[in-house]
Amino acid sequence: MPVGRTAPVGRRSAVVRGLVIVVGVWAVIFVAGCSGNGNSADGAPGPAPSLRLGYFANVTHAATIVGLNRGYFSHELGATKLETQIFDAGPAAVEALFGGGLDAAYLGPSPAINAFLRSDGKAIRIIAGATSGGAQLVVRQGINTAQDLRGKTLASPELGNSQDVALRAWLIKQGLRNSVQGGGDVTIVPTRNADTLTLIKSGKLDGAWVPEPWASRLVLEAGGKVLVNERDLWPGGQFVTTHLIVRTDYLQRHPQTVEALLRGHVDGVQWVTQNSTEAKTVVNNAISALTGKPLKPEVVDRAWQNLTVTDDPIAASLQRSADNAVATGLATRHADLHGIYDLSILNRILIQRGLPTVSAGGLGKE
Repeated sequence: MPVGRTAPVGRRSAVVRGLVIVVGVWAVIFVAGCSGNGNSADGAPGPAPSLRLGYFANVTHAATIVGLNRGYFSHELGATKLETQIFDAGPAAVEALFGGGLDAAYLGPSPAINAFLRSDGKAIRIIAGATSGGAQLVVRQGINTAQDLRGKTLASPELGNSQDVALRAWLIKQGLRNSVQGGGDVTIVPTRNADTLTLIKSGKLDGAWVPEPWASRLVLEAGGKVLVNERDLWPGGQFVTTHLIVRTDYLQRHPQTVEALLRGHVDGVQWVTQNSTEAKTVVNNAISALTGKPLKPEVVDRAWQNLTVTDDPIAASLQRSADNAVATGLATRHADLHGIYDLSILNRILIQRGLPTVSAGGLGKE
């Protein structure tokens, strides 16, 4: 978009739709939190008859995809029926979780933080990490510095999702104003990742902060260039991109089922880390089956280099993500995240298997 022009009506509408989604999610979460734990639809405590799991068709969900396609989850869950649902971004997954459609979900830090805070710490728990890294700000050629973004239009996957928060926080640190209403020095338009690729190819967007494999697709298929690799903004290059959350009431009523889910998760993580080349093929085949089109091998190779599959939720990065949400206006108060983690089951499994345990960073059970 040329400098000084405002976003077209269609893209402004996307911002409005994004706001409606986030407000709706927070409202539902607030109601869920006020209702307490209560009785779940699964009946008496014990193994659950079903587990409804949400995830994304992204390489950042490699452990999930492998766990599903190699049968690790179904094997561990036994008689518990596993039902899955695909999402494009975390806020929509949280909406489904609190609307009664999901029991657990793989998603990013910001939606999990929002769910926890809006329910006064009652609604969800983070029970494992899944991926560190794998997010970048990719822009069109000719944009070389942050100040070159003044007057430009950028995309994020969804208002309030992890990449949206990261983008807005980074812009603010560069002295570039932005607003959840769509104005400011830089306009940010929540856009589906597939649409972002098309819009950047056609010159209707100037860039996007997106997770893999979309960052690699923007570079290799749309001729974009990396302006910011998010891992460069974090100590040691480590930050949580994907972790596993579960409804607190489901965890309390069905700890055996949650443990089975986590055993399958650990199996998936271990297999990916030990079989990197084959894992790329498994993940790409699954993405092809889910989306109708495989990723180009060079896209998978590039994306794979930018992320780490891990059980560790990188708890040290979570508080900063929450602080970023406040700084960007997506949250209105300081986040007290104490209690958001329950890593006790995961660490028990890791100890049993002779693997290193992970830390909750003082924000919950270990």
